[in-house]
Amino acid sequence: MSDRAAAQVILARPVDLPVGPIGRRGVGFWGMGTLVASEAALFSYLLFAYFYTGATAQPGWLLEPHPSLKLALPNTLVLLASSGAAWLGERGVLRRQSRQALSGFALALLLGTIFAVVQFMEWRTKNFQLGTSSYASLYFVTTAFHMAHVIVGLLVLAAMVLWTGLDYFSPRRRLTVSAGTLYWHFVDVIWLFVFTTYYLTPYLGFGR
Repeated sequence: MSDRAAAQVILARPVDLPVGPIGRRGVGFWGMGTLVASEAALFSYLLFAYFYTGATAQPGWLLEPHPSLKLALPNTLVLLASSGAAWLGERGVLRRQSRQALSGFALALLLGTIFAVVQFMEWRTKNFQLGTSSYASLYFVTTAFHMAHVIVGLLVLAAMVLWTGLDYFSPRRRLTVSAGTLYWHFVDVIWLFVFTTYYLTPYLGFGR
């Protein structure tokens, strides 16, 4: 066979080119893991500042000895439910069940949006502002920092809903799903620490 004929045979063969990482095997997933770790460190500093300041402050430092749980507790449950919905969406991608995937991500987006709206309502109920005291500053900075992560997570979920509707994902091509779901779980777990710190520890007598 001549060189020209051999070249024609090679060109005629279908070539399977890589179109992205398979499963979770990609730098994007590890990049998201690194981002989560670094952001977790930032929240750790904020919560440490709260406990350190409260432990060394004079009596009366805590502006809310008995924080209202009327909005915060149900809102926490809403956020946890959104994490479960995102997990169901990811399982739908793994099982090639596009309806389950789309429903799960859409429900997570809806519940996350409800959490954000209720959190804004919670801020409006406070009888103190950012500059009122060190406690007020720590409360608003920490919860606002978390809200910024919630908004980013909602944008990620919205993109996942769109791409799932366009059938972009499969069990082999799901790095975006895995990374996005990991980020949303991180946002939910961080809120549990924030909620426990600002809404539950005062009932145990901390900071009074």
